[in-house]
Amino acid sequence: MSMRTDFARNRQARGLAAASALLLWLGGVTPSVVRGATEVSQVPVVETVAARRDGLPRKVLVGTEVSGYDMILKLTLEQRFQRMDEIVDAMESQASTKYPGKKLDLAVFVEYFMSRPSEVLEKQAVRFGEISDRIEACARKHGCYLIVPIVLREEGEPARYSNAAVLVDREGHVAGMYRKVHPCTDLKYADLEGGVTPGSSYPVFNCDFGKVGVEICYDVFYPEGWEALAKAGAEIVAFPSETPQTSRPSMYALQHRYYVVSATPRDHAAVYNPLGMIDAQATQEGEVLVHQIDLSYAITGWESGLDGGASLKGKYGDKVGYTYYNGEDAGIFWSNDPKTSIGEMFRSFGYPEPDDDTERSRMLQDKVRGGPAPRP
Repeated sequence: MSMRTDFARNRQARGLAAASALLLWLGGVTPSVVRGATEVSQVPVVETVAARRDGLPRKVLVGTEVSGYDMILKLTLEQRFQRMDEIVDAMESQASTKYPGKKLDLAVFVEYFMSRPSEVLEKQAVRFGEISDRIEACARKHGCYLIVPIVLREEGEPARYSNAAVLVDREGHVAGMYRKVHPCTDLKYADLEGGVTPGSSYPVFNCDFGKVGVEICYDVFYPEGWEALAKAGAEIVAFPSETPQTSRPSMYALQHRYYVVSATPRDHAAVYNPLGMIDAQATQEGEVLVHQIDLSYAITGWESGLDGGASLKGKYGDKVGYTYYNGEDAGIFWSNDPKTSIGEMFRSFGYPEPDDDTERSRMLQDKVRGGPAPRP
């Protein structure tokens, strides 16, 4: 018997108390969540691994785009309204082809989508009242949530500006606003993005399909926002950005076990899964992407008898879906049976989550050595 097989067969006998402790730790109350267009309420969020795996399937169709730089730099405000409608029309068309009978749930647009073409912030910015009717009409027409980035002239005096993203629901109501916490600058400048005021919170918004957070472009260099969204229960993080980089979005998706949906002007817009892998991407300028995810998923590492998912497929057939990455020794799994959770399927095989297993191993390591290993 190989060491690896022996380790796998004895897994369930190890650390049941540690697993219980882990679930208690994961089930604790997290920091407060900000909901709505303003910071009006605090909602404690309780999340557990078991709740995610044991929920019935939650299929979500997400849409994104590779806008091209003309979208950001050249189009008039009226042209941007028209482009918004064209993009969502294209997403709906793609959804009907790839996923017949299903409607688009969430569309994510590129950073600076709603603004005027100018290099001067005061001329570039728009007031929300100038654009709200058209955004809300688009959401109502298509019956989906929209995340639309804005160079926003805030109300009131003195003049104040934000690099923001508005979330509008299926009925055209404003569900929330995120203001970029980390605008960028150059060492030779004394202001941020021409005079933008940094935001100060990381709201998570309740949509009818799940919990959504937003990070914008340069936020990707600051891990605290991504961590705050995870602690507040975000299941999808929209990432409108001018940078098409993949390494950091991938890292955050893996670290925090949520989906990340990026929208960019070039190279690719992508959907990253909770293993940090790119599920799907668009790579051509002007291309849109619609991709289905399931928020009730399970993750497992290498397991004796898993056979890259073939064992579950053999038992459940098309009722189970999955992507297994041999090079990562890990896979993500979901149920296609509206009456059966992926957790129920996993229990019939006894497969743990990698995070559960890692924590159980850490507890046993600490016990054997007589305490935690020193940390720098």
